[in-house]
Amino acid sequence: MDSTSSRKKTETTKGTGYKDTPQQQRLDRKQERAEAAQSQAITETVARSDTETIHLEVFRYDPDVESKREPRFDEFHVPYERGMTVLDALIYARDEFDSSLTFRHSCRMAVCGSDGFFINGRQRLGCQTQISDLDVPVRVEPLPHQPVIKDLVVDMDHFYERMEAVEPYFQPDDLSDDDLKEQRQSRKNREKIKMASRCIQCGCCTSSCNPSQTDEEYIGPAAIVKGYRFYFDEREGKDVKDQRLPLLDKEHGVWQCHTQFSCTTVCPKDIPITEEIQELKRESIKRNLKF
Repeated sequence: MDSTSSRKKTETTKGTGYKDTPQQQRLDRKQERAEAAQSQAITETVARSDTETIHLEVFRYDPDVESKREPRFDEFHVPYERGMTVLDALIYARDEFDSSLTFRHSCRMAVCGSDGFFINGRQRLGCQTQISDLDVPVRVEPLPHQPVIKDLVVDMDHFYERMEAVEPYFQPDDLSDDDLKEQRQSRKNREKIKMASRCIQCGCCTSSCNPSQTDEEYIGPAAIVKGYRFYFDEREGKDVKDQRLPLLDKEHGVWQCHTQFSCTTVCPKDIPITEEIQELKRESIKRNLKF
């Protein structure tokens, strides 16, 4: 607080008899701190708005517009805020600069798996990736090795067909007539399949997998992890379990994995994908052994 403000405060309190009391002094100091904090906040806001922006380079492609059929990168300078994610920056660029910018997103909590992008040379979730963790400029591209529909949106049909090939749903031998009776599972079994059950089908692992790009019939790491989750679930029916392993134990299944760990490296849910694929290989060998 400057001297003019101090004089005004003194004149205002003059004659009240409370100017020099401890209570009034505490109130004065509190007011001074509040005014100083407000001034600092205004200064930081002005500085941020003037200088602190994020440089985005975003892949653009639109087959329906003649002038946009040739792939290119558009640049955006987005105001930075603490805690901003790549998805936040893309949403700002779309809403404030170019409404035609197209990408998928939904929950913004790393649960839906819809915003898988190729960010600074690596498969990541846009909503999970902090701008502060990245080098600039931040380059955002669609997931590699997938047909691009428009901008950052890729065709996921083949990916979902691979997932469906392993019958990724719970199939017990029989269900109780009592609708309220639970399908119980032990703690130990839950721990075994816990990581595999975290898969959100974002496609990052399959996009990073070299065999997935060279073998159209390979079901891919995401589908194998989903098969692992149900195969090792103790509640799965015995007959179904015996049928499920052959879906995975084949040339274009677990045996196509080259053990490169690229899928494990990029998985946004930290699933040990490569290790689980190797465990399924061992399980297949044990089942095929005959004495």
